[in-house]
Amino acid sequence: MSSSQPQKDNSWLPIYLALGAVWGCSFIFIKLGLEFLTPFGVAFGRCALGALTLLAWAKYKGIALPESKKVLFHLWVVSLLLNVIPGVFFALAETEVTSVLAGIINAVTPLMTLLAIMVVTRNEKPKLHQVVGILIGFTGVLTVLGAWKGLGDNPLWAILILLAAVTCYGFSFPYSRRFVLQHKLAPESIAAGQVTLGALTLLPFFIYNGIDKYEYKAAPVFAMIALGVFGSGFAYIWNFKVMALAGSAVASSVTYLTPVVAVIVGVIFLQEKIHWYEPVGALVVLLGAAIGQNRIKLSLVK
Repeated sequence: MSSSQPQKDNSWLPIYLALGAVWGCSFIFIKLGLEFLTPFGVAFGRCALGALTLLAWAKYKGIALPESKKVLFHLWVVSLLLNVIPGVFFALAETEVTSVLAGIINAVTPLMTLLAIMVVTRNEKPKLHQVVGILIGFTGVLTVLGAWKGLGDNPLWAILILLAAVTCYGFSFPYSRRFVLQHKLAPESIAAGQVTLGALTLLPFFIYNGIDKYEYKAAPVFAMIALGVFGSGFAYIWNFKVMALAGSAVASSVTYLTPVVAVIVGVIFLQEKIHWYEPVGALVVLLGAAIGQNRIKLSLVK
């Protein structure tokens, strides 16, 4: 059965919900990890633990890792776009902004992916629903930030690097499709190689400036373990399983679930303040993403 054709049963649903929960909790895990690690330390820790998890899984399943230097180079670029730069930028931004805001900004990823595809495939004329979706989505971003009243307590640099991080996410998809997926490697092999290369890239930065405080309290340590083992490890495996069982369209829709989880856990466990326009803006962002991806068809958008 093709990965784009869903099966009739709902056996994928528990994995899908677990994936949304883990990725949604990533932002609170980052915030907790920053209690004893620097942004470089958080980024390296999640990559290193994720790499160990994925390498162990690949060995268990008997899946060979990429060996071609050309493929490894392209995987390294993907690791920069998916793990290294966003990993550092999200952690750096969360030294100043709430995990709730970081989680909501992450919801811009589908829009950035759509925009990246439009930029990369410039020979194709943008479709009306894509343009409308992007315009609605970025109206939502301005709403999330409360642009009419300034950025409040949020430094401009923090907002900009959050947007830069999701822009990296957006460009990783067309890059992967063009330079990595054509080699027909097992998804687990790609993920293990990518995250391992990300960890190796971040290792010198971790050695130089990775630990902020030599205080290892239980909650921050367990948060980092969860962020690495589950958020950067098992989450990839779960994502592949959802693709296989329910199709790529359903798998990609987990992006709509993660900001909801991020808001709930940030408010409950960290008592972070939330302004009315943040969840409203998030809904507008998700609406724009849904229209841009043609998930929602309007009578005027064909």
